[in-house]
Amino acid sequence: MRREPRIAIIGCGKIADGHIEQIRAIGAGRVVAVCDREPLMAEQLADRMQVPGRYTDVERLLADEKPDVVHIATPPDAHLALGEMAMRAGCHVFMEKPFTPTAADAERLLATARQLNRRISVNYLYNFETPGLRLETLLDEGRLGDVVHLDTDYGYNLAGDYGIAVMSDPNHWVHRLPGKLFQNVLDHVLAKLVRHLSDDTQVQVLAFRRRPACGNVMVDAMPDELRVQMRSGAVTASILVSAHGRPVPHSLRVVGTRDTVDLDYANRTIVHRARQSQPSAVGRLFPAWVQAKAFAGNGWRNLGDFRKARFHYFEGMRVLLRRFYDAIEHGSSDPIPPEHILRVCRLIDQIVAGLREQAGPGAVPLTREARAMTEETR
Repeated sequence: MRREPRIAIIGCGKIADGHIEQIRAIGAGRVVAVCDREPLMAEQLADRMQVPGRYTDVERLLADEKPDVVHIATPPDAHLALGEMAMRAGCHVFMEKPFTPTAADAERLLATARQLNRRISVNYLYNFETPGLRLETLLDEGRLGDVVHLDTDYGYNLAGDYGIAVMSDPNHWVHRLPGKLFQNVLDHVLAKLVRHLSDDTQVQVLAFRRRPACGNVMVDAMPDELRVQMRSGAVTASILVSAHGRPVPHSLRVVGTRDTVDLDYANRTIVHRARQSQPSAVGRLFPAWVQAKAFAGNGWRNLGDFRKARFHYFEGMRVLLRRFYDAIEHGSSDPIPPEHILRVCRLIDQIVAGLREQAGPGAVPLTREARAMTEETR
């Protein structure tokens, strides 16, 4: 008889609720304990989600509860130490993004997983939502041909709950990241592109602060607009990360030699570019209707997902976790290849280096601490 896996959560912030909900939704195992350095956070999450164990010390949790899998949802500067500790205690690890602050940390963590034969993954959930899964099928079937260019937009609402927390607290962990605000979202951006890029990708960076200064040195040192141009062999990519664009964007365009598709992750749509197949002005009448039909098809598909309870906010995480736990139980392939995780981290290092080096008009330099961290990764 299969023994039910024992699962622990380290880090009891808001995202931890989502982890527990999706673990239970897929029947992956039993969440036996939660842990946070702040006792109140651990107590509140345990009470809210009816988890029996609550800890403030990770070593004690690992010794007492002996979990099979640990989900780490702490700020990223603790990921390396906690991930290694968990794996050396015999646990598989599922990590919140950012995976680690630097590629050197990521390489060490992935090497530990290989050495100890432990599974490790990261919450790149958007690749596992409906548009991402449909794109994966199109690419695997070769229906787009060779990829020529990728264009992705990602928005960050500084007026939202999380944005307000970052802006109002100079000691927030985001300010400790080498790439500050951008490094908290670049994993999601690059995870969509990394399949098409290599380790010798060329990167050009432009970043600046568009909002007015608030007078706090730490907060004002944080840019809020980022543009990145990339080239990997015959494939190019462009990235826009914006705190000011409205509506808040979250999209991807994939241009192929056979076809082009546009993905909208916020609205969960994916449509092929309409072609003008008829001559002259008559031919220009049809593409709009073709596009309308494509969006209508997405609407009906989304309605079906809604009726089947597959349209909730964390559906992508649910699919990813199901694949992660299947890999643990059945020995199937990792849902996110380790080489992709490492490549994302290396690309982030390149972007962070570009943030440090770029000094155009209106550019905001990194803090001394962030600059030192960046130097260590080069």
